[in-house]
Amino acid sequence: MGFGTGLAPLLFVFGYSPLEIVPVLLLSETLTGLIAGVVHHDVDNVTFSLRPLNAETRLLGLLVGVGAGAAFTSVLLAYFAIGLSDWLIETYVSVLVMAMGVIGLARARLRTFEYRPRRLVAFALLAGVNKGIGGGGYGPVVTLGQILSGVYEKSAVAITTLTEGIVSITGVIAFGYLVTRGVSVDLHLFPSIFAGGFLAALVAPYLVRVLPNTLWRYLIPVYALGIGVAGLLLSFSV
Repeated sequence: MGFGTGLAPLLFVFGYSPLEIVPVLLLSETLTGLIAGVVHHDVDNVTFSLRPLNAETRLLGLLVGVGAGAAFTSVLLAYFAIGLSDWLIETYVSVLVMAMGVIGLARARLRTFEYRPRRLVAFALLAGVNKGIGGGGYGPVVTLGQILSGVYEKSAVAITTLTEGIVSITGVIAFGYLVTRGVSVDLHLFPSIFAGGFLAALVAPYLVRVLPNTLWRYLIPVYALGIGVAGLLLSFSV
């Protein structure tokens, strides 16, 4: 998590426009998310099964269904119907991720949580909107949302990775539709961004596998909080 959330504000500061950044991030995360999701499954961070349909696969379906619809709708609204400002997008995502990090740290001392998958509908909806608007803010929200809903930390990371890859496909389709409506999309950043993301997609699942779960209980919210602070500072050019 944090690929689009950390990269989008930085690229904004470098002078790139949303239509140069968000479609590229969505396309990159489609490919890297699917690759990393397969690796997570192979190293047993999570097990997906259709026959029988296990809890992890049902959760994946819930997050994809809600998140994909939210991502598609938010792309059309933000870049075609409403036209949100770059500053508003950056600030919104940063504040949201900061808040999630604080909540995650506050509850990190609690060892167990009651599993409540219905609670994840709200997190998936919020994360999908973030993904469509700014290309980021999906992973931290869905990962922390799962943890706060009782999902095992390593499984939460793995499920988020694959979910993000599938949801990003919807965003790519939405931008494809906008292109047919005359919106200009620039993909010249894709080769370099995908190259780095591809390498990370191969390495990261093994780190999740070998590092102790106690570390992830604290590292995930601290990381989310750091991403939010950095994004907020970049938004205000501090």
